[in-house]
Amino acid sequence: MPASRTAVRPVLHHTVLAFCTLVAGLALFCLQARADASAFVGSYSGSAEVVALDGSLIPRDISVEISETKDGFRVQWTSVTYRVDGSVREKSYEIDFVDSDRDAVFAAAQRKNVFGHVVQLDPMKGEPYVWARIVEQTLTVYSLFVGADGGYSLQQYDRTLADGGLNLRFQTIRDGQIQRAVETFLARD
Repeated sequence: MPASRTAVRPVLHHTVLAFCTLVAGLALFCLQARADASAFVGSYSGSAEVVALDGSLIPRDISVEISETKDGFRVQWTSVTYRVDGSVREKSYEIDFVDSDRDAVFAAAQRKNVFGHVVQLDPMKGEPYVWARIVEQTLTVYSLFVGADGGYSLQQYDRTLADGGLNLRFQTIRDGQIQRAVETFLARD
């Protein structure tokens, strides 16, 4: 009996060691699988021509800065539109993103609740619901608006890493129909 008990110990030891190695490997894999925005960090700028509803081309300057924050990353972007009548319209946005419970999907940290926790805005109150994801070399930011009539508008910004900068594709979809699409290259500053 003592001989068989001695023979079981090495087998049990190897089984426990193999299990611990498997758990450590899975933990390392999960950490590596988590999407990382660090490759996108930097400042980028460029220009594009947007097709207006009447078919005319409207020049637009576009810039974006992506930076790391304590809890995730921040995307700041500005669009300057030069209208035919000579007027200039500038819009700027800044959104922080934090990890969600899903790999490669990030929640917008747009405001703090009464407990000091960062939360999403409420689309049922006319506020945008914003989130981001990273798939391979593309960081996508989505912004969903629910209209007073229950229809929706979705803005999608795809920023894909490219030599020397980012390829940007922006589109607005309203109730399933693409309203506007813009593609351009933004050079790393």
